[in-house]
Amino acid sequence: MKIIAACNCLFDVIIFILFLTLLPQSFSRTEAVEPILTRLDSKRSSPSVQESAAKAVLGRLLPTHFHSFHFEIVPKDVCGGQSCFLIENYNRTSQDGPEIIIKGTTAVEIASGLHWYIKYFCGAHVSWDKTGGVQIASVPKPGSLPLVKDGGVLIQRPVPWNYYQNVVTSSYSYVWWDWQRWEKEIDWMALQGINLPLAFTGQEAIWQKVFMGFNISMEDLNNFFGGPAFLAWARMGNLHGWGGPLSKYWLKQQLVLQKKILSRMLELGMTPVLPSFSGNVPAALKTIFPSANITRLGDWNTVNGDPRWCCTYLLNPSDPLFVKIGEAFIRQQIEEYGDVTDIYNCDTFNENSPPTNDPTYISSLGAAVYKAMSNGDKDAVWLMQGWLFYSDSTFWKPPQMKALLHSVPQGKMIVLDLFADVKPIWAASSQFYGTPYVWCLLHNFGGNIEMYGTLDAISSGPVDARISENSTMVGVGMCMEGIEQNPVVYELMSEMAFRKEKVQVLEWLKTYTHRRYGKSIQQIEEAWEILYHSVYNCTDGIADHNTDFIVKFPDWDPSTNSGSQTSKLDNMHKLRTITENRRFSLQETSSDLPQAHLWYSTHEVVNALKLFLAAGNDLAGSLTYRYDVVDLTRQVLSKLANQVYLDAVNAFRRKDVKALNVHSQKFLQLIKDIDILLASDDNFLLGTWLESAKTLAENPSEMQQYEWNARTQVTMWFDTTTTNQSKLHDYANKFWSGLLEGYYLPRASSYFSYLSRSLKEDESFKLVEWRKEWVAFSNKWQEGVELYPLKAKGDFLAIAKALFEKYFN
Repeated sequence: MKIIAACNCLFDVIIFILFLTLLPQSFSRTEAVEPILTRLDSKRSSPSVQESAAKAVLGRLLPTHFHSFHFEIVPKDVCGGQSCFLIENYNRTSQDGPEIIIKGTTAVEIASGLHWYIKYFCGAHVSWDKTGGVQIASVPKPGSLPLVKDGGVLIQRPVPWNYYQNVVTSSYSYVWWDWQRWEKEIDWMALQGINLPLAFTGQEAIWQKVFMGFNISMEDLNNFFGGPAFLAWARMGNLHGWGGPLSKYWLKQQLVLQKKILSRMLELGMTPVLPSFSGNVPAALKTIFPSANITRLGDWNTVNGDPRWCCTYLLNPSDPLFVKIGEAFIRQQIEEYGDVTDIYNCDTFNENSPPTNDPTYISSLGAAVYKAMSNGDKDAVWLMQGWLFYSDSTFWKPPQMKALLHSVPQGKMIVLDLFADVKPIWAASSQFYGTPYVWCLLHNFGGNIEMYGTLDAISSGPVDARISENSTMVGVGMCMEGIEQNPVVYELMSEMAFRKEKVQVLEWLKTYTHRRYGKSIQQIEEAWEILYHSVYNCTDGIADHNTDFIVKFPDWDPSTNSGSQTSKLDNMHKLRTITENRRFSLQETSSDLPQAHLWYSTHEVVNALKLFLAAGNDLAGSLTYRYDVVDLTRQVLSKLANQVYLDAVNAFRRKDVKALNVHSQKFLQLIKDIDILLASDDNFLLGTWLESAKTLAENPSEMQQYEWNARTQVTMWFDTTTTNQSKLHDYANKFWSGLLEGYYLPRASSYFSYLSRSLKEDESFKLVEWRKEWVAFSNKWQEGVELYPLKAKGDFLAIAKALFEKYFN
C-alpha cells in the first residue's frame, strides 16, 4: 500500500509539473505578484485598528506630540495604485489640535511617513537603543511643528515589499527578548517601512503538536530541538540536541510571545512570513515509518561527528509523508494564529543539494515542497533564500536553477537575493529566470561588532536592479545575521524602500550626521566623509566577518611558516560561507602570516577618530555620539592590535625574546584598554546579554542552561575535544566589555606564554598543549556563573581621548 501511495504521489507531482509547463513564464514585475498583494490587502486589519496602532507607535516615540499628528488610512487609489504615505498640513481649528496629517495605505506607511517627517522636517533620528537610540531633542515643541510645502509630500514605494531578518537573526539577536524588547523592535520596523518581516518565534511549540500527531514523543523531541541559542541551526537541520533540551515552560512562553508579535504586526498592516516544513525530522520518525525515504545527512562542523548532535535526518520531498507533515504544520499554525499570512519560508536545499542534478527530478522536489504548503494554505507563496545559488554554484547551474524556480506556479515563489549588496545573483541569472525576487542586504555575520559597509552599493544597487531590463524585483530587504550595529547602513537601506532614484551618499551623510547628533559640526562632517570613503566603502567582494585577532585569535604554530593548519580548524558556518578562503582570517596572501580583513587605510580612519574626539565638547551629552566614539575608537585600536600581533609573531620567528615580550605585552594591554573603553557604554557589555538569558528561565536549572547557551554561542559555539577547539569558535565573536577581559585576554596571554617559553627553553612551540589548556579554560568559562556589570562606568570621552593620546600621538 505504501508503494502505491508513493506512486500516486509521484504521479500527482508529474501531472502538476506538466500543468506548470503550460503556464506563461513571462510576467511583468507587478503582474506576477498583483494577485498576492490584492489577497494580502484583504487580510489586513481594519483602518481603525491600523490607525490606532500607528497612533500608539507615535505615543511611544513622541508622547509629548501625541495630539500634534492626525493619522488616516487611505486606499491605494489615492497613491496611484501603489503603497504610499502623504504628509500634509492639518487645517487647524484650535491651538491644541493636530498640526500635521499623515495618510498612508497601511499603518506601516503612516509610521514611515511619521519617521520621514521628523527626519527631514525636524532633524530627528531613530536607531536601535544599543546603537545610541533616538535623537528627538531637535523636534520643535507642540504647536511649533514645521509646515510642509503646499500640496504636501507624497512618497510612493517603488516596489511593494520591504523584507526583514535572516533565519539566524532569531538566535544571534532575538533569542533572549521579552515582549517589551519585541515591542520596541516592531515599532522600529514600522518606522523603517518594513512590511514583510520573518516571524519565527515559538515554532517549536507548533512542531511539538505536529510531530506528536505522528507518534513522536517529547523525549524524541528533546533530542531533536536545539537549545535556545542554537534553535536556528536545529531548525535548518545542521545539528540536533546541542544546548537543549527545551522545557515545557520555554515552549509555552515562546508561543505566547509569538502570538503577541503576530498580533502587533497585523495591527500595523505588516504581512508576517511564517516557517514551513523543509524536511528536517526527528530520528525517531525513521523507526516509526521505516519505509519513508529518510536520509541521514553528513557532518556539519562537529569536531568528531559526535552523534549526540551530529548528522540530522532529512525526509525526502518526493516521499508522500513529506506532504502530510508539511500540510499538518501549516494547518497547525493557522489553527494557532488564525489566517494571518500566505507567505511561508522554506529552504530545503540550502547546503543540502539534491541527490542528482537532473532538472526533472529537481522540479519534482520543488513541486512537492510547494504542494505541502499549498495543501495547508491554498493561497500559499513560497519565500526562499537564494543563498544556495551562490554558496553551491557548482551544483546550481542554469538548468538546475530554472528547474527549481519554475517548479511552482508563476507568482507562487519569491526569492531573496540574500547577498545582493556584494554578490547579486539577479544579474547573472536573467532576473532569477523570471521569478519575483527581493534585493537584500546581508552585511553582518554572527552578530559581530565591526564598522563596515558598502554604502555606494546600497544607494544604487536596488535602483539598478529595479530599472534593469525585464526586472522581476518586487522588494528590498535586510537579511543581516545580527542587528544592533552600524546604524548608518540600516538607515540608508531602509530608505531605499521608498527611493526611486539613487542616493548621493555624501550629501545624505551630511543630513544624517545632523540628525544623529542633533546639530551640524564641521569636524563630524569631515570625519564622516573619511569614514564614507574608507570603512563604509568596502569593494573587495569579501563578506565581512570580524576576523580581528583579539576576537578571532589564530590557532596555529607560527614556527611552521604556514597558516594553512588554522584554516582546517576554523571553518565558518557552511550555511552562509562558501567564501571562507576569501574572508577567513588566515587568507591566502603573499605572506604566510595570518591576515585579518582590512579594506581601508587605517591612517585615514585614525584621522577620522581625531576629528570625532575634537567635537567632544559640543556633543558629550549625546548618546548617539557616545556610541559612535566608543565604536570608532574600538575599531581603530582593534586594527592596531592586528599589527601588534604580527609584530609579536615576527619577533618569535627571529627568536627575539625581548621583542616578543614587548609586542605581546602591548597586545594584551590593548585588550585591557579596549575592555575599559567598552565598559563606558551600556551597549557594549557582556553582562546584559547573560542577564537577559537568565531572566527568561523559570528555575535555577534553566538559568544555568540558558547562561551556558549564551556564553557558548559568543565563544566556542560548538563542540570540542580535549585538544581541538570547535570548528566554529569565535564565529559569533563580540567586542563586549567582560568578554575581552574575562575570555579573550586569558586566551592571548596563555598563547604568548607558550611562545615565550618556547624561545627561552629553546624548544618547539607546544601547540597541542596550548590547545588543551585553552579548551579546558573555555569549557570552564562557558559553565561559569560569575557576574559581569550591567551598567556602564567611566567617562567615555575622557577614556577615548586618553587612549588616542597613548597609542596615536
